[in-house]
Amino acid sequence: MILYHGSNVVVESPKLIKQNRYLDFGFGFYTTTNRDQAVNFAGKVVERRKTGEPILNIYSVDETAAFRECSLLRFEKPDMAWLDFVAENREGSYRGKQYDLVYGAVADDDVYRTITLYMTGVLTKEQTLEALKIRRLFNQVVFATEKSLQYLHFEGRELV
Repeated sequence: MILYHGSNVVVESPKLIKQNRYLDFGFGFYTTTNRDQAVNFAGKVVERRKTGEPILNIYSVDETAAFRECSLLRFEKPDMAWLDFVAENREGSYRGKQYDLVYGAVADDDVYRTITLYMTGVLTKEQTLEALKIRRLFNQVVFATEKSLQYLHFEGRELV
């Protein structure tokens, strides 16, 4: 499987760095199989940090081995379990099992707005999931432990 990570720097050797904000799937190194999504994110990182250039970092992973040998939480679609997991991570309140890898739909800016309406009580869980059905959701693979990072191999980078 080929994975991408958009950044303002080249990331040959990903490291787990404590983040200063709460993300969809919690702590970890975020990647996606969607090149365009990573390119878009690289631009946002440069804009937010006001430094560097938009870089697309490219990786390969033997998903058969990684998914078999690491603890994996996999969401096939954005369902109630996915919504609860994302909402708890975004709030910083998730206290469940910690996984090596988490795979599932990404809550991009548009999706996050819908999830925020759910988290603030404006939408019910059912209304939120119905609203998400009409969106084209991309995926993300989060490497949440040092063990999981061993399966990620840097293949190169592109200036985008």
